[in-house]
Amino acid sequence: MWTVTQAFEQEEVKESKLPGQLHRSEVPIEQTWDMTTVFPSIEKWEEAFAAVTGKRELLTQYRGRLTESADALYAAIRNRQNVMLELSSLGAYAFHREDEDTSNPLFLAMKGRLGSVFASFLGEDAWFESELIEIPAETLERFIKEKPELEDYRHFFEVILREKQYKLSQAEEALLAKASQIFGAPDEIFGTLSDTDMIFDPIVNEKGETVPMSHAHFGMYLESRDPRVRRDAFKSMYKTFGQFRNTCAATLQNAIRVNTYNKNVRGFSTGREASLFSNAIPESVYDSLLEAVNERLPLLHRYVQLRKRILGVDELHSYDMYVSLVEEVDLHYTFDEAKEILFKALAPLGDEYVGLLKRAFKERWIDWAVNIGKRSGAYSGGSYCTNPFILISWQGTLDNLFTLAHELGHSIHSYYTRNTQPFQYGRYPIFLAEIASTCNEILLTQYLLETAGDDKMRAAVINHYLDGFKETVFRQTQFAEFEHMIHLADEAGEALTADYLTEKYGELNKKYYGEGLTFDPEIAYEWARIPHFYYNYYVFQYATGFSAATSFAEAILSEGRPAVDRFIGFLKAGSSDWPIDVLKRAGVDMTQPETIVRALDAFERTLDEMEALIGKSDA
Repeated sequence: MWTVTQAFEQEEVKESKLPGQLHRSEVPIEQTWDMTTVFPSIEKWEEAFAAVTGKRELLTQYRGRLTESADALYAAIRNRQNVMLELSSLGAYAFHREDEDTSNPLFLAMKGRLGSVFASFLGEDAWFESELIEIPAETLERFIKEKPELEDYRHFFEVILREKQYKLSQAEEALLAKASQIFGAPDEIFGTLSDTDMIFDPIVNEKGETVPMSHAHFGMYLESRDPRVRRDAFKSMYKTFGQFRNTCAATLQNAIRVNTYNKNVRGFSTGREASLFSNAIPESVYDSLLEAVNERLPLLHRYVQLRKRILGVDELHSYDMYVSLVEEVDLHYTFDEAKEILFKALAPLGDEYVGLLKRAFKERWIDWAVNIGKRSGAYSGGSYCTNPFILISWQGTLDNLFTLAHELGHSIHSYYTRNTQPFQYGRYPIFLAEIASTCNEILLTQYLLETAGDDKMRAAVINHYLDGFKETVFRQTQFAEFEHMIHLADEAGEALTADYLTEKYGELNKKYYGEGLTFDPEIAYEWARIPHFYYNYYVFQYATGFSAATSFAEAILSEGRPAVDRFIGFLKAGSSDWPIDVLKRAGVDMTQPETIVRALDAFERTLDEMEALIGKSDA
């Protein structure tokens, strides 16, 4: 499968800025990632870009010749892989540099040029899989015996041949491939609209200072002890998204239409079946998640009521769901403090794992600066031939600490996969993507609980775990239910208007949080600001990943070395086998609903402990 990562940089933008904001050029270098490890300069990137554009003929050199011999098949595979390797490194540089400051046109232009070449190469390469699936099974087996190097591609062949029933003709596949850039337009438009074009009203902070409002600051403001700050940040964010709700609806509808179109032309029954098919994930796993979480929604309602009680409010609002329930606990960290905490918290994973963490900091895999135009959120990226790279905007909060642990989990997972597996298996499947990251978070939680100095600190950490579970399991399942709902609606011919999406999302929000949460009309616009709705059935895997991570973390802490070895084996597996089977070999069975239920049980036990601590403080 062809993939290109993300990236872009910028010349200084001259727009005005509020006090405390930095342009990218003003950020200290130690707060940035080291992209010179990918390309030492823009000029070298341009040279590599020019070189790869001249290799188009490599993609078609063996067209019509795959059945000629084992050598021809192997050469065709190596040709396309070499081109993909070069494209992925170009993409890692251009996409990541653009994310440093999305308002700068320099790297945006590089990204656009690369995207055009990539789409063109997809079209040139479309013949390969269509021709490969026509090779008789006995011929392919003979080729593998004749050329042992092809044995390393056995699962690669299985993945492609499994899709034979849904493949189109070579000409049709080429047309679809060449349209990939068009199909990706809704996500790109949403990103530009959300990160660059939307301007949010500044708010007044606790000190009476006018401060900027942005995606990067939003989470910090929602954690403010001042309810007015929380409310104003909430109002500012959703006022803007409300103003753009029709544009957001049109953009999201077109993203869903792309998925519906693809499932129709390939002959899948539903968009969900089409999305899960490539990783051989049974749809029953998705349904089991929705059923298990819906059955245990009273736990979430109970937590909402507990939050309302602790905050001592007559009405609990959506903007009150993130502030810490424990006052007067200093849970802010410098970046260096966070680093040392993570070395200790993740020590149960072994010296080798901690050594990789130290490399990530020393070799500047992490861009933690806060600057104008920087892409919102956090992620781990890179490509097969590069270091993993992490983007985060460091605010020093407990949530930042957990986010850093989370993204480091992704990056170490990527490192192990890329350094263990050959290129064809050098990316882990999406279904496995959130497990290592969440396991890190659970181990961090345990460490912070063990080192808590008093009940108040312990309550703060427990509160963070409960909030994290609420966000990762309950909220992402809510997203998954909404995503499936709107896919089915589109497939049935329903227009996904702003009014329709707002109504359905509002109803779902009421169901999940219950009567204890006062309904704020603005929260019904939340669908408009969730980028994951453009990722085609991605969000449910946060919840399944948390469940699998819970099983891994509990085993690591109770068994020690044997469980660590299984976990590291999981990190090294990449896409060398079907994800369900990779997990089974590591001791976790996601086809069984009990895995989800055990995670929900862990939430209930932790909720019990929080209630006991609060009761103790009230006594």
